[in-house]
Amino acid sequence: MNLRAPYSPPPPARKARKLKRAANFRHDNTHPQILWNIALLVLVVAWSLMGMTVAQTPWLASSGLLQAIFYVVAGIGWVLPAMPIISWMARPDT
Repeated sequence: MNLRAPYSPPPPARKARKLKRAANFRHDNTHPQILWNIALLVLVVAWSLMGMTVAQTPWLASSGLLQAIFYVVAGIGWVLPAMPIISWMARPDT
């Protein structure tokens, strides 16, 4: 990716390294970032489908207290498996 005009002088060495690093950052980290975003989306969809399935069981549908406990646990519970994915995505590159 050329960030300079066609006939402009070459950038100073420090700026050239910075431009090269920026170009490598965009190129090298795009693919894994997309994969982790897809993994997070699959986790949320699977968690919600499993939650809806369990919520329809007769023993849970007959008790209001159990339903309240279940929905609190199911609503907060997806965060635990998502935390490793989000922490990996947020770590700085070295």
